Amino acid sequence: MTVNFQYVNVDVSKTLSEFTEEKLEKLFNKYEFLISAMVYFKQDEKDHNAGKICNIELSLPGPRLFATSNEHNFEVSVRETIRDLDRQLKKRKEVFKTH
Repeated sequence: MTVNFQYVNVDVSKTLSEFTEEKLEKLFNKYEFLISAMVYFKQDEKDHNAGKICNIELSLPGPRLFATSNEHNFEVSVRETIRDLDRQLKKRKEVFKTH
């Protein structure tokens, strides 16, 4: 599993990276066809209440999957983004099984 992190206008956080890798590890174990993940952490300057954005792009056979979430802290944002990706992966896995 390859996970690349990019922090845009945000300080690099080792604990946030480890937290995200731990959550992504569950997806990689559940869906063996995943190749890699690109994780982007951004701070929205206009929205000070929420404004913690997590974008995750997954590489796998076929089109890439992408999800984003904007929450009040990065941990919640990561959880929501991974929940969205899990839903997309379930649909993709069903397509793999039918062929």
